[in-house]
Amino acid sequence: MNAEAPTATPVAPPRRSRVLHRSSRATPPVAVGGHGVWLVEEGGREVIDASGGAAVSCLGHQHPRIVAAIKRQADRLCYAHTGFFSNEPAEALAEELVGHEPGGLAQAYFVSGGSEAVEAAIKLARQYFLEIGQEKRVRFIARRQSYHGNTLGALSAGGNAWRRAPYAPLLSPAFSHVSPAFSYREQSAEEDEAGYVARLAAELEAEFQRLGPDTVAAFIAEPVVGATAGCVPAPAGYFQAVRAVCDRHGALLILDEVMSGMGRTGTRHAWEQEGIAPDIQAIAKGLGGGYQAIGAVLLSGRIAEAVEKGSGAFQHGHTYLAHPLAAAAALEVQRVIREDRLLENVVAMGERLESRLLERFGNHAHVGDIRGRGLFRAIELVQDRATKAPFDPSRQLHARIKREAFARGLACYPGGGTADGRSGDHVLLAPPYIVSAAEIDLIVERLGEAVDAALDATLASLPR
Repeated sequence: MNAEAPTATPVAPPRRSRVLHRSSRATPPVAVGGHGVWLVEEGGREVIDASGGAAVSCLGHQHPRIVAAIKRQADRLCYAHTGFFSNEPAEALAEELVGHEPGGLAQAYFVSGGSEAVEAAIKLARQYFLEIGQEKRVRFIARRQSYHGNTLGALSAGGNAWRRAPYAPLLSPAFSHVSPAFSYREQSAEEDEAGYVARLAAELEAEFQRLGPDTVAAFIAEPVVGATAGCVPAPAGYFQAVRAVCDRHGALLILDEVMSGMGRTGTRHAWEQEGIAPDIQAIAKGLGGGYQAIGAVLLSGRIAEAVEKGSGAFQHGHTYLAHPLAAAAALEVQRVIREDRLLENVVAMGERLESRLLERFGNHAHVGDIRGRGLFRAIELVQDRATKAPFDPSRQLHARIKREAFARGLACYPGGGTADGRSGDHVLLAPPYIVSAAEIDLIVERLGEAVDAALDATLASLPR
């Protein structure tokens, strides 16, 4: 008599995540640890964080001084509502940022991230003109191929076509958009740099005139465009030209340095390299380095004075304004950057990153541009270098590169719609300020392998 077959042990189906992830079709791996520029997955695999997430982790992961600062603050005070109290770390952080009034910026307003910072900046600009009796100023001018955040006001300001599209009926008509300062894509062969800047300034002037100069509250721009177009710096003299247009018509200049600021381009503020200063500035990512959720609006003395002498209060607020733990973390991040002279490393390693990218991709048949500043660099992929024609967006080249890079233990930040909001692919790199020369070389080596693998698959799928 045959022995009875053993009963198979039922295998439980994979547990479905209850988190609404960025993709509902795939559950991402779980990060369980980190050290320096590396993140550790569940199971032990290590991935080099070549983009600091989204240009956030400026000091890398588990920096002992920042972890200790958070613990110290947690032992003292975790939360106090700003309707009743200020707190020591918020006061100290404001002093660190604007105590010396850089470019005339004199006060700081702390929020929980970049979108909140831009939203607050827009509302502050509107309130400023109410305070000084210019109620007609209700219009804002921004640029196409920009990104300013995902709240409805910030999304209205942004020019990222893909992000705007689903919410277009909800976006404010108070915002209009002019051309980006995007030399690789927008400067004609007949123009020199000065002529291109003059054309952009004339377009901005024309938009003021179309709207009515006395109706414009502000022009808002990223000094170095981040994720939407991939580390695009403005041509020389551009920000001086737009500053002049704003000043001529009494409008404010708002600079969104959520991604490009706080040392990312080699100076604490990206505008320091432009010869101008903003009236209002939004910062976030590199402010707290990802250790806590924090962003800020920095405002000039004249705006602060107008509010103080007028209504006496900024008519805006959130529950977690100036959160003590977030402020303590950000304060220590800024102290480490300053005391360890890390901006010097940003400049040095930024130059090395540029050099390695040029060596690896400078003659690549499908890399049209290599650009950026400091540790904020990108490559733009093209199907044809001579014509700058992008790949068909249906090929999703940037997504393929992301997958190939991650399979090789490299986390980078690719994006699509680079050229016009629909077509074009780029890869953004923004490693932590503590990155070493050997790690820079490894990042470029792994990126090169990933780009070639993704291109091989993409080119093989094209019709012949």
